[in-house]
Amino acid sequence: MAEKRTRTYIKDLKNFVGEKVTLKGWAYNVRSSGKVKFLVMRDGSGLCQCVFFKGGCDEDSFNNFETITQETSLEVTGVVQARPQSPGGFELSAETFKIYGKSVDFPITPKEHGTDFLMNNRHLWLRSKRQVAVLKVRARIVKAIRDFFDNDGFTLVDSPIFTPNACEGTSTLFQTNYFDLKAYLSQSGQLYNEAHAAALGKVYCFGPTFRAEKSKTRRHLIEFWMVEPEVAFNDIYDNMELAEKFVEYIVQCVIADCEEDLKTLERDIEKLKKIKAPFPRVHYKEAVEIIKKENPAFIDGDDFGGTDETIISSKFEKPVFVHHFPTAIKAFYMKEDPNEKGYTMSCDLLGTEGYGEVIGGGQREEDYDVLIEKIKEHKLNVEDFQWYLDLRKYGTFPHSGFGLGVERTVAWLCGLPHVRETIPFPRLYGRIYP
Repeated sequence: MAEKRTRTYIKDLKNFVGEKVTLKGWAYNVRSSGKVKFLVMRDGSGLCQCVFFKGGCDEDSFNNFETITQETSLEVTGVVQARPQSPGGFELSAETFKIYGKSVDFPITPKEHGTDFLMNNRHLWLRSKRQVAVLKVRARIVKAIRDFFDNDGFTLVDSPIFTPNACEGTSTLFQTNYFDLKAYLSQSGQLYNEAHAAALGKVYCFGPTFRAEKSKTRRHLIEFWMVEPEVAFNDIYDNMELAEKFVEYIVQCVIADCEEDLKTLERDIEKLKKIKAPFPRVHYKEAVEIIKKENPAFIDGDDFGGTDETIISSKFEKPVFVHHFPTAIKAFYMKEDPNEKGYTMSCDLLGTEGYGEVIGGGQREEDYDVLIEKIKEHKLNVEDFQWYLDLRKYGTFPHSGFGLGVERTVAWLCGLPHVRETIPFPRLYGRIYP
């Protein structure tokens, strides 16, 4: 005797046309029309319309249909029908339903809600069709990230979250107690990745990072996820080539596998289809000239703001590298170009459509003596970096790497106006609830 099938997922309904199945999920929408009642149900894998006909379903189910409210959890049993006009292309001719948990006065309704209200109810807002689509695209981006590096001979490594020193400057550090010592939440796994690269050659770490930035722009989060590859013996040009192949792979995976989600988000995928390597490369000096034509107040030697990045990226259909930033605005570990004093062998990749920097990185300083001087120039404690200096003392080597922020990438590929929708529970300046 065949084993009884007690549950089917909506995404699999195509395999059961004409068969009786049981769906378990939540009521997304309900409406009645005389002798026909309609329930749109969701289960995390998709949406399905369940139709209750008077005389075609259990009498109690038909009479008690109005007890089903928005977000009530339930199961519905019925026969699968192919209906191209229905959500997902299939429909259930319902026979019975059973309620698991009733939902009363669900706060998020089809009407317009303010951002603050939605953020206070983020735990419920996640259930909406749009937010589900964003999270599915995010999941595909994460898988593409891992697949790209895993398939290219990289080893996944883990950098610590508690660190004794700064990586990206001391002004955005979260300080905490580590027993009797001071510690900080990681801004980046890069410094430790350099040790990993000396052991394994090609490595990447992937995890949460923290920046105590008092910023309320659409591009900044306090806690965000970053993937950081580091490759022994790569220079800045190898680094840019790796980065553009990496970004092309992510974008094309999302286009291929997230078609319905991108439709839900009304994303123009024709613009994304153009994102294929190679990407244009612009020296910092050239970028300054581009900016000054629209923002004459920009000071040569300064770092770029969001508006400046938008000006540059608007001139290209593909992401664009800006390389060789001034030494004065880069971290102590960034290598100065020996052929161009005052400029580092660094690079940022700016996303299209004004989404700003999605990758930052470059070639690291491998000279022991130069690195000590750089640490001193940045008024950092040399003793705190003794382990890092050891990497140059015992078999130093040229190496490069970069970091890609997941949330900015999600915002870019989904066409979102703000990064707050790119992670289930965003941590923003002034907001840590829920």
